[in-house]
Amino acid sequence: MTYDLPGPITKSRLESGQAFFRHGARYMKSAQKSAARGFKPPAQIIIDRAQGDYVWDLDGNRYIDLQNGWATNPLGNCHPEVVEAVHQAHIRYGYHWEHPLRFELAEQLADVMPRRHFPRFSFEVSGTEAVEAAIHLALCHTQRRYIISFTSAFHGESLGTKMLSGYGSENNLYMEPWAGGVLKAPFPYSENIPAGMSPDQYVDYCLWYLETHIPNYIAPADNVAAVIIEPGLAEGGNWIPSKAFLAGIRKICDKFGWLMIADEVLTGLGRTGRMWGIDHYSVLPDMIVVGKNLSGGIEACAGVATRDDILGDNPRASSGSTFAGTPGGCAAGLKTLEIYQRDGIVSSAADLAGLAAERMASWTQTYAIVREVRCLGLLMGISFSHPDPANLDEGYEDSWIARTVRNEMLINGVWAICDTEPTVRMYPALNMSQENLLRALEIVEFAIQEVENGAQLVGDFPAMPSGVTGF
Repeated sequence: MTYDLPGPITKSRLESGQAFFRHGARYMKSAQKSAARGFKPPAQIIIDRAQGDYVWDLDGNRYIDLQNGWATNPLGNCHPEVVEAVHQAHIRYGYHWEHPLRFELAEQLADVMPRRHFPRFSFEVSGTEAVEAAIHLALCHTQRRYIISFTSAFHGESLGTKMLSGYGSENNLYMEPWAGGVLKAPFPYSENIPAGMSPDQYVDYCLWYLETHIPNYIAPADNVAAVIIEPGLAEGGNWIPSKAFLAGIRKICDKFGWLMIADEVLTGLGRTGRMWGIDHYSVLPDMIVVGKNLSGGIEACAGVATRDDILGDNPRASSGSTFAGTPGGCAAGLKTLEIYQRDGIVSSAADLAGLAAERMASWTQTYAIVREVRCLGLLMGISFSHPDPANLDEGYEDSWIARTVRNEMLINGVWAICDTEPTVRMYPALNMSQENLLRALEIVEFAIQEVENGAQLVGDFPAMPSGVTGF
């Protein structure tokens, strides 16, 4: 069954809300632009309810959920045990700062950290706040001024984390003067590698840039506090770093006395088929930023884990907020970790990741528009490009193909993510049923076929090579 989206109830609600929200006028402009080029307007939904592997929109249409609360619901939507734990915490504590659940969760987190190497934890509300806390900790601990981050990285949308992120030049437009303490280094992408380098050569170049170019020409090594890296650059295009790159960063940090910060807001707590994304790399960072999965998808909870010497007594560093480490948030974290241990959630995620990788293994050879399938556990992405780039209209963007695939997925009952990158990103629950995961990937492949064959387009556009029309 194919849905006609948005449905009438959803459409009415969207139209009534346009006058109240940021970017409220953007959809109509996008729809008109799509129609002018022969594309169907992008589909929209509003969630009416969510449960387990599914979400339903206001019109009653059901979708397999690969968006997963932007990778925040590790146990699926509205897990009843987590909901009940949060409810009981609300009844018992309401909101107060000094409650025992903070102590219990900090103890349990210390026990699941890599090599049990991070006994200290600073509670924050969100991943964004946790990144900012980690950066301030690093600056104050080292008494140095600069932080190194990477192109395509995404660390949040606050003032400070916008400066760290390398998501795209337009993301920080008009805020450029605020970025004085952040140095952007190149990330070793697996596509569009410059100067005809091999992937290994490009990794070597990026490490050379860190070790040689920055200290010699940008900032002295003894004035750099830390390097922050995601074990998987999800928002920026689902880029997966190589083992050599992470090992190289650790070596350079050791050489210069820089701290290595692993931003595990999205990759941590099982998303990659290991408890931590950094576990794939046999590297031990100096700090780990935690968020998303820790909340169980029910109540916000995040923070920074680090060594005793960094967080035990750092008088200049300050962070936190009124709602950092709330009773409900800590209850969610405690119950989530309990279910992880009881039900073998991380092993389940690894098994599902193996099924997904096997199912998608042939897509780059089968479909001309599929450029790469990039996966680290259940952090999954498919990047797209036109098969004949020399024969394109001026202003063409590969992201149009990705968005069209995502649109076709949605109208056929699978909800995933596609924003500014030419990549469809998928984050199933770590305990999703194998049947639902394979059914979702079947619909994903059908959507790719439809887009490649031009069946989802409208209008009279000349045919392009390999059956792709209208791009």
